[in-house]
Amino acid sequence: MFEQTQAFSGFSVDDVAAARRFYGETLGMRVTEEHGMLTLHLGGTVPVLVYPKGDQHEPASFTVLNFPVDDVDAAVEALAARGVAFERYPQFAQDDNGVMRGNGPTIAWFKDPAGNVLSVLDANG
Repeated sequence: MFEQTQAFSGFSVDDVAAARRFYGETLGMRVTEEHGMLTLHLGGTVPVLVYPKGDQHEPASFTVLNFPVDDVDAAVEALAARGVAFERYPQFAQDDNGVMRGNGPTIAWFKDPAGNVLSVLDANG
């Protein structure tokens, strides 16, 4: 039934303008806007929809976007230089920069302005 569909993912934010600045300027993605919603163009053929929920927005309690990178430490350093703060989770052993190693892929988590969780993780496993 859905083998040929162009399915896509989406998540909500409380402030579309702040999300546009974060994804477009801070993260450097191509972002388009139509009908008050954003489309994140991540380099593949399937976009990600970002839609407003205003005061009813609740940040996702799970990672909504994972960005595979060749060098997690370099990505964390570059993002931190752009003002991105990395999350600390007490259940995981993380280094001073917020990077977790040795429990699955090397990964570091951060949040968008709406509080949704994102990550950079080792593209090589």
